[in-house]
Amino acid sequence: MSPAVVTVLANIPSPDRGVWMLGPIPIRAYALCIIAGIIVAVLWGERRFVARGGQQGTVTDIAVFAVPFGLVGGRLYHVLTDWQTYFGPGGDPLGALRIWEGGLGIWGAVALGGVGAWIGCRRHGVPLGFFADAVAPGIVVAQAIGRLGNWFNQELYGAPTTLPWGLEIYDRVDPATGFPDALGGVALDHTPVQVVHPTFLYELLWNVLVAVLVVWADRRFRLGHGRAFAVYVAGYTAGRFWIEQMRTDHATRVFGDIRINVVVSVVVFTAAVLYIALVRKPREVLEGPAAAVEPAPVGSAEESEPPAEEGVAKAPEKDAEMDAEKDTEKDTAQEKDPAEAGDRTS
Repeated sequence: MSPAVVTVLANIPSPDRGVWMLGPIPIRAYALCIIAGIIVAVLWGERRFVARGGQQGTVTDIAVFAVPFGLVGGRLYHVLTDWQTYFGPGGDPLGALRIWEGGLGIWGAVALGGVGAWIGCRRHGVPLGFFADAVAPGIVVAQAIGRLGNWFNQELYGAPTTLPWGLEIYDRVDPATGFPDALGGVALDHTPVQVVHPTFLYELLWNVLVAVLVVWADRRFRLGHGRAFAVYVAGYTAGRFWIEQMRTDHATRVFGDIRINVVVSVVVFTAAVLYIALVRKPREVLEGPAAAVEPAPVGSAEESEPPAEEGVAKAPEKDAEMDAEKDTEKDTAQEKDPAEAGDRTS
């Protein structure tokens, strides 16, 4: 078998479609990947939150605020950094609302999602840094799962390559009309029109490694006050810096010919590293309603003594102390003058 044939067999095929129809309802792989990532992030974040002393269910409650904010923020960042596609000459303004077609910027998702998380944390009495440290590895794994959606959509890939793990790209068409339809169409012919770098896969694998790094660093150094989250941010942006430069899709460029996400990666990476270096506080101890075991109020019956056994009356604590003092005085008096003591107690 020739080397050329071996290379073709080793290539990564793209899915023949990214949308399946359930009657009139479109089932989109991109949306399913986003939902799956959110579920993983919440479940893993919940487990880590409880292990750090938090109350079960708190992460889910906070996610009710964080997730919608994050989705809106991610879409806003994408639209703002690619505004010409939607509002430039020949653009489609309504396309800015079609989130199912892809286009979520992680920077906007984290920024506005953080606002939603802050609101939820305030309502549940949880420090934002404590929450962020708990959910950090789950977030980056959710990003890895989300990258599978780009694979189904045949988007965000790199330049042509002859490497064995090159990604095959197919022409997709609407089966009913035969017209090209890159997102909703089907690949009727599986002859690749090009073989490219699977940058979605590079980022997916990098994100998994970042999650491992966060878990290791968190256990090794007992990170707190948002430092585990900062490790995630620094690790992710380091990978995004070089992967972003491999991509060939359209992107807003600044400072001449630099993709805007490359610049943002450098800025955010620097901020995250400075935060890790400057913040030296020990890990927080969660207190209050959000703690796994809520302490009894000061001075309450639950705090002063355990419940009395059934049928046994318990004297108040002060009365018990007074009785003990009287017994001590009685014993002292008996030692000094038994007759006198007998007169007082008769």
